[in-house]
Parts: sequence; structure tokens; C-alpha cells
Amino acid sequence: MSAPKKIIERLEKLKAAIEKYRYEYHVLDKSSISPEALDSLKRELVEIETKYPALVSVDSPSQRVAGRPLPEFEKVAHKVSQWSFNDAFTEGDIRDFDERVKKRLNFSSDPRFSLYSDLSYVCELKIDGLKVVLEYKKGILSRAVTRGDGKVGEDVTQNVRTIESVPLRLRRAVDVIVEGEVWLGKSQFQKLNVQQKKKGEPEFANPRNIAAGSIRQLDPKITASRHLEVFIYDLAKSDELLPSTQIEELKYLEELGFKVNKHRQLCRNIDEVISFWKEWQGLAPREDYLIDGVVVKVNERKLQEMLGYTGKAPRWGIAFKFPAEQVTTVVEDIVFQVGRTGVITPVARLKPVSVAGSVVSRATLHNEDEIKCLDVRIGDTVILQKAGDVIPDIVQVVKELRTKKEKVFVWPNRIAECGSSGKIERISGEAAWRCVDKNSFIIQKRRFYHFVSKHCFDIEALGPKTIDLLLAHGLISSYADIFTLKRGDLLALPRFAEKSADNLLTAVEQAKKVSLPKFIAALSIPQVGEETAYLLAENFPRKIASLSRGRQFPISNFQKVTAENLEKINGVGPIVAKSIVDWFKTEKNKKLVGDLLKQVTIEKFVPVISAGGPLAGKTFVLTGTLKSLEREVAKQKIRERGGAVMENISKKTSFVVVGENPGNKAARAAALGVPQLSESEFLKLLS
Repeated sequence: MSAPKKIIERLEKLKAAIEKYRYEYHVLDKSSISPEALDSLKRELVEIETKYPALVSVDSPSQRVAGRPLPEFEKVAHKVSQWSFNDAFTEGDIRDFDERVKKRLNFSSDPRFSLYSDLSYVCELKIDGLKVVLEYKKGILSRAVTRGDGKVGEDVTQNVRTIESVPLRLRRAVDVIVEGEVWLGKSQFQKLNVQQKKKGEPEFANPRNIAAGSIRQLDPKITASRHLEVFIYDLAKSDELLPSTQIEELKYLEELGFKVNKHRQLCRNIDEVISFWKEWQGLAPREDYLIDGVVVKVNERKLQEMLGYTGKAPRWGIAFKFPAEQVTTVVEDIVFQVGRTGVITPVARLKPVSVAGSVVSRATLHNEDEIKCLDVRIGDTVILQKAGDVIPDIVQVVKELRTKKEKVFVWPNRIAECGSSGKIERISGEAAWRCVDKNSFIIQKRRFYHFVSKHCFDIEALGPKTIDLLLAHGLISSYADIFTLKRGDLLALPRFAEKSADNLLTAVEQAKKVSLPKFIAALSIPQVGEETAYLLAENFPRKIASLSRGRQFPISNFQKVTAENLEKINGVGPIVAKSIVDWFKTEKNKKLVGDLLKQVTIEKFVPVISAGGPLAGKTFVLTGTLKSLEREVAKQKIRERGGAVMENISKKTSFVVVGENPGNKAARAAALGVPQLSESEFLKLLS
């Protein structure tokens, strides 16, 4: 049935009015009419479209919640690379960033900068939410995708359409790709938790988790009920001329109809950046959205293009995080976690507390010496610190609050998880205690977890719960068994359907090709982690490095090598050398390797090394987070210059590179007198 002209005209006026009031309320934070009146207009629109379905368009306000629940999210390759910013935590960090930028631009001596008094930056608030990438074609919202791994994300268009601050149609018919942050207001978070409490269901932990979970709901009606918001902050691509500065880019986004955070500032130098950062540490709690820092960007686009990118982040921008949040809580117990090599790690069970936006109830205590150093007792009130996504640390005991009822922790002689005897031992010269029985069930499980982990065979579909299930049903008892699993074996297990079984078998098949360092690391040889595995792969005869599945593994290369020869490898000490020799002498381990090589292929391995480089003969240990380099990139740069990377510190270690939030390796380096390098000193050494 065709609609009369006056109905069509009424429909268009309704759409325009609803869009106007939507923009005013959700973008400009003002209201010309009441929510009830707006709902009335929306109802009239739906009535017309129901009567005349041919009038329904993709940009109609009625189509924000449309479509049936999805069976799953489609994976989508990003058209524009998605970067993440490196972090700065202190004034020193941000000044180092300023120096790096100016040095790379040759700012002080290049005549092109002679008219500049200083380098200008734009400061924007860093919203703690979930990143989304929106694509518009001819001004109409075409697709919304999560960041994912930066290359591939998930299509969440149906859910993003439910967010009222996201325009379905732009103010101009342009083709653009923009990036923004989806967030949930603190006030809405409180309302949702009131609803949860009334229903007798667990309360949500924090707004960010709800925002992320809501965007990934298969049913868009659930997403719509959460009332999410979005700030757009980046223009990734446009068929129009791109603005020449970052501050103009934000204005351009506003002109198109996007909601852009109004709290931004053009800073004439790095001192003004620091002032803005300090000011917002105090102002942040007043806003309805979570703010965890300030994003600092070089203002001029041409300078951004000159600076370019590292492997994962832009050189022209950085996330200037607020100081680490510290809270107090109570140690309720100290328990143990047993690792794949039998190492025992004490873990503090805490009275649950919210820190840096998430609820935590556990914190590692590293080892016996750490407990003694902190003098942590069961029942103590402690200060807990968490910066970014780093695991929380106990940094101090509040001894003034002791009641004399606190229980001094005594290290045990036996642990139930360490086999039938439960015996444990601490080897002279080491900080860690270990299980005497290296074949207890818990250690076997940890070894399997390690074998399938990212730094080994990388079988993502084979997580701890599935490993436990396979072990419990006797389907695997050695690593090689993983590669002989059949579809029927999996379908007989609880919670396994055809699709999950097929996904697992596909992942296992893809994992049958592995590099030599990952193969060695996966064996769980005591003292041999990722770095030592790389050293062994570098230094053994090259014929090991290209093997076909089923061919005999030259185990003799490992069997014949002596501890003395291994110690000649830069970075391998006597303890590690003895451990390797002892492991490969064991018949059970020879069989383990032989069986595994009947199932997998070791790919050709070309080591990154420069024997005569400037770092030849030097060994490095990395601890903490590096702001300007991914850890893998830092390792590669060391190897390219002839150096070696190790996991553990000894007196022979040349340097310890200390990043943000270092572990206890920094303290051990100080105790042993090993030189420590800050990130800036490390970068100078590389250059």
C-alpha cells in the first residue's frame, strides 16, 4: 500500500525532529522537550512505519533496536590499522616523550622549526571504556567493529546502533571511518546494580566491564537496555580533505554530528600538558564517566606523519596515566600455587576490594623472602597497589593497625599438591621453593597449560578447563596425545558439541607447525624458559632447524652436549646447563620428544643475531613494562646487536632493563650489584 503524500511529509518531519532532539540531549547535553514527549514522537513514527513498511529506512530512529539476536559475532578485518598508545606515568616520563619527539623531528636545529617557540600538543581525556571503529558510507552508518587485536575485530553494528549518541546519519553525505570509546555512566551503573540487587543477582564490578559486555551481547535489546554512551576522538579516514591539526580534527568530528568530549586543551609546551594532567587528577571524579589519564598528541598532522609509528603505537602520541591507585585491605590467608616446574608461589587471599576499576581478592607474594621482607602476617591490613592492567602488589603493611591477633606465617615443610609425599625443598642460591616430586598431578596439568600457551604451541582453543577435562577422561597423558585426538573422543565429553569439537581439532591441526625456540620452550625443561629456548635454538647445529614431521629428531645433539659446552653459550650458566643435560639424559624425556616429533613439524628457524655487534658478549634481563617498545621488539633489537636476553638474573648478567612496575628482579639486581638501565638509558645504548 502506497502512502499518501501528507503521511510521507509527516514521517520526514518526525524523523528530523527526533534526530534534532536526540542530538541535543545525547550530544549537547540539553533538552528542549521532555523524555515522555520524545517517546510520544517515536511511537507515532513507528505507527506510520508499521502501516507503511516501504517507508522504513536504515537511518530511521525506529531502527536503532532492530533485528533478531545473532548466533555469533562476525570477524571483520579493519580497513585502517588500529594502534594503541604507549603509557607515561610520571612527569619524567612525559618529558622523556617530549624529548624523543623533538629529537626525531630534529626540532632544535631544523630550519623548518625556526618560527616555533615550542612544540604544541593537544590533551584529551582518556576515557576508560571500550574502543569501537565506525564506518559511514555516504553519511549513513555502515558498520561498527571492536578493536580486537588491531587487525581483526568483531562486527557489533546492531548493538552500536542502539547507542543514542551514535548518529545513524551524518550531517553531510561523506565516507568516513572514525574511532571512539563506548562507556557506561557511573549513575547508570548504580541503577543497574540496584536492579541486580532486587533480582537477587550478583552486582556488576565496574562500569567498564558492563560497557564491554553490553557491546558483545548477541541480543541488541539487552544492549539497548544498558543506555551506553560514546565519545568519538579520532578521524581515521575521510573522502574529504583532512584537517591540518588535531584540534581542528575534533571540531570537524563535531560538525559531522558526533559526540566529542568537550574537555580538551591545546597546550603550547610540555609544561602546560603537565598542568592539565595535574588539574584533571582532581577533576576526574566529578564526571559521570571513568577517566584514567590524559591522551597527549602532537597537534599538527604533518608532524604526526613525520613521526610515524612503532610496531604497535604512534610516536606522536602517548597516554599520560594518572598515578597508580592504592587501597587498603586485609590479608585473610596465604595459600600456594604450584607451577609447571614445581616452583611454589605464595599468594595472599584478600578481603575483596576495588582498585583501579576492578575488584581483586588475590595478590602474589612472589616467594618466602618477599614475605619476610614485608613482614606480612595473616590478618594484617596492607596497602595494595595496581597500575593499569598490572597484577596488584602488596607494597606495605600498615603495622599501626595490628591487634596482636595477626598470625605470623611459617613456611611449611610439605604441600599437599606436591605428590603423595608432599615434600618441598629450597635449593641453595635460589629464592624459590620447589616440589621434590616433579610428576605430581598438579604439575602435570601446569605443564600442559604451558605447552598450549601463546609462547609455545599457541593452541588458543585448548584452555585449562579443556585440558583438565581431557586429563580426567584419560584422553591425554603426553603432549603427543594432543595431536592424535579424534572428533569422536571429544563428542563423548561433557559440554562438547560438534562445533566446539571441530574448532578444537582445527586449532590443533594448525599448531602442528612450530618454530624451534617454541618447541624447546614447550618441553618444560627446568630452568629453560622462552629466552633460554631461543639461545639453544641459536647455538645448536642448523640441521635441527628444518625438520619434517615423522623424521628422526637428532636427539644426540642434545644428549652429547656437555654442561661445559652449554656454559660457553652467552647467557647460560652452570645451573641451567646442568638442568638441560640432566633432562635429556632421562629415557622418559627422550621418548616424550620422539613421540612428539612424529606428530609435528619444526619449521625453518633463522635466528636474529649479529655476532660482531656492539652488544656482543652482553646479557640482558628485562623487567617491568617498556613505554616505547614492545618487549618482543626490545629483545629483537638486543639480539640484532649481538646481545643475549635472559630470564633470570645472576652475577654474570650485564644489565637489567627496568621499565614501569618492575617485579622483584630489580631488587635482586641491586642485591647482586648488577647494573640497571632505565628505559631512556636502554634506548641510548641501542642507538
